[in-house]
Amino acid sequence: MKRVTLALTLALAAGLSAQAADAQTLKTIKDRGMLSCGVSQGLPGFSSPDDKGNWTGLDVDVCRAIAGAIFNDATKVKYVPLSAKDRFTALQSGEIDVLSRNTTWTISRDTSLGANFTGVTYYDGQGFMVKKSLKVNSALELNSASVCVQTGTTTEQNLADYFKANNMKYEVIAFGTNDETVKAYEAGRCDVFTTDQSGLYANRLKLANPNDHMVLPEIISKEPLGPMVRHGDDQWFDIVKWTLFAMVTAEELGVTSKNVDEKAKLENPELKRVLGTDGNFGEQLGLTKDWVVRIVKAVGNYGEVFDRNVGAGSPLAINRGLNNLWNKGGLQYAPPIR
Repeated sequence: MKRVTLALTLALAAGLSAQAADAQTLKTIKDRGMLSCGVSQGLPGFSSPDDKGNWTGLDVDVCRAIAGAIFNDATKVKYVPLSAKDRFTALQSGEIDVLSRNTTWTISRDTSLGANFTGVTYYDGQGFMVKKSLKVNSALELNSASVCVQTGTTTEQNLADYFKANNMKYEVIAFGTNDETVKAYEAGRCDVFTTDQSGLYANRLKLANPNDHMVLPEIISKEPLGPMVRHGDDQWFDIVKWTLFAMVTAEELGVTSKNVDEKAKLENPELKRVLGTDGNFGEQLGLTKDWVVRIVKAVGNYGEVFDRNVGAGSPLAINRGLNNLWNKGGLQYAPPIR
């Protein structure tokens, strides 16, 4: 029995030692005084800078929420704009702490890049945009079309699969960045522009005459978009993952950026657990008791973030759809904080 006990004690000690060795990301961020967040090079609604260099968007608010949880200050973020081609290298090399850049969760990315997806911030799907003058009403009418697409994305393979499945021919015209792809489409170098449907609505705002273009009704793929972190630091993985869950949970409970302080005073057992007046769930993550309060004060709940950046309160005016809460017909669902 003594040998068994000793073996278990040594195994537990080794496990805790390995965990401590790996859990360096949070310490590095605190020592640096800043979260380094990889974002796009400019996609309205998700991550784009204004003329003064201030970043906004749904993906940006994820970074702000994490910074809020850690520092109680959503401004302590360094935004690193990355192309689709360079985004994974920046994460692998340690240039960024988290990649929050309209990136699709796939099995190959989850298993071959040395990184983990932490959740889904936006359920999307690939679509097509055309000029109305083309007189096309369906993607099934695009036989022999030339299609502008960005390299280094899941878009290329989805495009090939869709046209092959429907026995249609097409010509690919590929570009390295999103802006190059949009400019080429607007200049008439191709008939069709394809990317995630949210991106189509966002990029249409960049065109000189947005109303001259239409998004076709077909959705040809599943594109669950979410943040990524490097393998090897489970604590950091948990922090980013539960930041997303906290935003969804806050919306479920009716906790907003305007009423969070009042909600924290209520005797509701679930609210007490979530908002930190009961239990030590924040400390279990390496954060503070009021970690959810900090997040909500920084960016609001998930519904507020969605509405402000891509929903009814934004120029994109995208319907919640699949991104609604699970109890309102959508897919957004968070495990319980207990």
